[in-house]
Amino acid sequence: MEYRTLGNTGIRLSALSMGASSLGGVFHEVDQAEGIRAVHMALDAGINHFDVAPAYGATVAEAVLGQALRGVARDRYVLSTKVGQYDKYGVDFSATGVRAKLHESMQRLGVEYVDIVYCHDIEYVDIDVVINETLPALRQAQREGLIRQVGISGYPLAIYPRVLAACDLDVVLSYCHLMLGNTRVLDLVPQLQARGVGIINAAPLGMGLLTRQGPPAWHPAPAHIRARYAEAAAFCQAQGVDIAQLAIQYSVVHPQVATTLVSTASPAHVAVNLAWIDQPIDEQMVAQVLRILAPVLDESWQTGRSENN
Repeated sequence: MEYRTLGNTGIRLSALSMGASSLGGVFHEVDQAEGIRAVHMALDAGINHFDVAPAYGATVAEAVLGQALRGVARDRYVLSTKVGQYDKYGVDFSATGVRAKLHESMQRLGVEYVDIVYCHDIEYVDIDVVINETLPALRQAQREGLIRQVGISGYPLAIYPRVLAACDLDVVLSYCHLMLGNTRVLDLVPQLQARGVGIINAAPLGMGLLTRQGPPAWHPAPAHIRARYAEAAAFCQAQGVDIAQLAIQYSVVHPQVATTLVSTASPAHVAVNLAWIDQPIDEQMVAQVLRILAPVLDESWQTGRSENN
């Protein structure tokens, strides 16, 4: 397993990391025992970073991940969770709310500190609240030893320069912007690296766009984007290639990001993902897929408030 340094944090992350949203049944129902085995398999294979959030399955993902990590030496893994978005429990980016919910997350996860805490999907709220309330509250928790690093996450790339103009960050988590068909986050890399901000990439499968079965019904991509990705997936399948393999390989090889998060609750999928990143990518197939995706290349969709896009 390759390991990379996360910005100026000094934290070393496995190039492939495990997103825990699947443990909360975000994509489909899961067997929690299988999910726990998936976490243990990942650890044994050298994956050392696990990302979760209270919003994933209305705290279920945190609880299951906490069970999986119980008894595991704390220095064997780097753990991140999030604040602000709480699924059916609502949204609360206030300083008081963030501190209370952070303690609840730590109890579910069974830890005395969290390595990284993100303000979760900040495009849905007034970003001034994030800058003036949420981030200062997290910095205070950092001073108290509850958090090692502080960051933000979200889909629109416009949120990152706006926050950086007002305050410092340790880490950013971007998703669906370093994947096969969209690499727009690379435009932000020079600015982030100049500030020593670590970059974590998530959703290399485009939240299902780059899979044989396609995205779930709730996926926010408009129909014309979904149609192009479906065409690319069908082309790959006709050639005997799983488009997910190309997608994961394509994201992981980029050295500008410290790690790429792939969400799964399946030991079999963990094993497959690990096997894929050890194989060379088929550049010819990548080129053919990119030709199919050309009409929607680097095209994003809107999420959250219009002023944050």
